[in-house]
Amino acid sequence: MTEHLIDRLYATIDSRKGADPEKSYVAKLHGKGLNKIAEKLGEEAVETVVAAVAKDKAETVAESADLLFHLMVLWSAKGIAPSDVFDELARREGVSGIDEKQSRKG
Repeated sequence: MTEHLIDRLYATIDSRKGADPEKSYVAKLHGKGLNKIAEKLGEEAVETVVAAVAKDKAETVAESADLLFHLMVLWSAKGIAPSDVFDELARREGVSGIDEKQSRKG
């Protein structure tokens, strides 16, 4: 089976975290540390929300791509593989969102 696009992109992101920050945006973000990566992810999340509220489909798609990219940079910084997230989603599959949230409160 062909590797999923997210897995390929993540592998590229993860391989670039130690690259030359003058030539790699990912390396530049990693060089600034986890707080900057998280801040950038937050900025992209807000930009995605703004585009969605404005009902601009093309801009929402573009901002969503930016958001996913920066989320994967954060995963890379934390040593989280996409499969870790997919496994958690699979664990939650078929469980009511309300029930799942309740289970985390205990």
